[in-house]
Amino acid sequence: MNEILTRLASVIESRKLANGGDPKKSYVSSLYAKGDDAIMKKVGEEATELVMAAKDARNNLPASKIVYECADLWFHTMVLLAQFNLTPEDVLKELARREGISGIEEKASRKTTA
Repeated sequence: MNEILTRLASVIESRKLANGGDPKKSYVSSLYAKGDDAIMKKVGEEATELVMAAKDARNNLPASKIVYECADLWFHTMVLLAQFNLTPEDVLKELARREGISGIEEKASRKTTA
């Protein structure tokens, strides 16, 4: 699974304008050309679409739409990560750090370290 994220992150990185990405030929490059706000807006839209797909599934519509919308959200989140020179590996490391820690404890620790 991590290999897919690594390959996708590499492609996304190659679409940055500084790496020769062409907004006329690449959707990702066009997002980078529009800037941070456009990328953040897209992440927000995709998150909303995922929530709506889950609500639909709760009402006996196809749950497969959740997977489709989650893929869109993950993809656009990866674009956002790359915009700030972060990678899926950074997120996986953070998840690994949290493994075995109660969610309540982890959240409480943020208040003391923030």
